[in-house]
Amino acid sequence: MENNSDFLEIAGKKFKSRLIIGTGKYASFEQTREAIEKAGAEIVTVAVRRVNITDKSKESLLDYIDPKKYFILPNTAGCYTVEEAVRTARLAREGGGYDWVKLEVIGDEKTLFPDNAGLLEATKILVKEGFTVLPYTNDDPIMAKKLEDAGAATVMPLGAPIGSGLGIRNPYNIKIILEMASVPIVVDAGVGTASDATIAMELGADAVLMNTGIAGAKDPIKMAIAMNHAVKAGRLAYRAGRIPKKLYATASSPIEGVIE
Repeated sequence: MENNSDFLEIAGKKFKSRLIIGTGKYASFEQTREAIEKAGAEIVTVAVRRVNITDKSKESLLDYIDPKKYFILPNTAGCYTVEEAVRTARLAREGGGYDWVKLEVIGDEKTLFPDNAGLLEATKILVKEGFTVLPYTNDDPIMAKKLEDAGAATVMPLGAPIGSGLGIRNPYNIKIILEMASVPIVVDAGVGTASDATIAMELGADAVLMNTGIAGAKDPIKMAIAMNHAVKAGRLAYRAGRIPKKLYATASSPIEGVIE
């Protein structure tokens, strides 16, 4: 049974769903909308540089997503410098009134790993300007803490490189980040299938963000449903508390009192 009081809370806002959905790579806006719905997502990320979110006279993904039903989170995907990322966030606020931003400052075109130094600088700038900043970073506990100290509302460490589908490559770093953090931790990037999402949640992540894992599946709608269940199952298992791992077997049935 779901616990209706178990909310994801970011910067004072509460969300029932712990699955955050990206909106790139789908075959159509209609498919994007259906995948979001089937995933049970409430927060939807939209790339400012790739999707028209400021000119209401042109067709946009936002024509297919009800802003009363979903929380739109602009992101700075495709930005390789501090200046580009900051300018893109400002554009989203000036053109669409968005003061939350999923912040990306990419450091390398091949791996799409974050430029953490640039990310930290951009976070500081945007926090000072009143943005609620959700930075995408490497699975580095030290950088995660620096971003939190800079005022980030969440920290979003990668599970694996963007779009790789490799799953959680370094669960130990994720666990350290979770232990050190006092803001929500959202595992972002690298999820390939439902079990990856479940593992992230079982580690104690507050939420999982994914795009390619759903959009790139042979059947994105079925995968959206699977991810919906996976995140819920992982969260419930985490809250239930798993049994400790042991080297040797332990009898399932007690042997005390058995008549010889």
